[in-house]
Amino acid sequence: MRTFMAKPQEKDRKWYLIDADGKPLGRLASEVAVILRGKHKPEFTPHVDVGDHVVVINAEKVKLTGKKLENKFYIWHSRYPGGLKQMSYADLLRTKPERAIEHAVWGMVMHNRLGRQIYRKLRVYRGPAHPHAAQQPEVWTMKK
Repeated sequence: MRTFMAKPQEKDRKWYLIDADGKPLGRLASEVAVILRGKHKPEFTPHVDVGDHVVVINAEKVKLTGKKLENKFYIWHSRYPGGLKQMSYADLLRTKPERAIEHAVWGMVMHNRLGRQIYRKLRVYRGPAHPHAAQQPEVWTMKK
């Protein structure tokens, strides 16, 4: 018996639409990471990008449980001395809610060349409108 290995040229890409309205951020991000990586497909191969494209809408309506809105911080550094900056997730969700979902998904994909290629298939939009109607995305229902 031989092990099946998907080839990069034999990819069948689909587009999925996920509504983030009322969904917890971590559960949403883990579900999106699974779809982007292709682990929901029977032909999943770890070293090949067989995942699908994901469009996330209503990013401004994503939920954080507990006291994470005040106690959790989005932290970055400008690479200059004293350039450490931080923003609470309450401020981040008010100003740039797309960045919160992108940051959570980025933390759940691999941090190598394949992970960067996988991450580029994610599109996040603040409201319910998106410009990907021509790709006819299927609505994905979350399992959790």
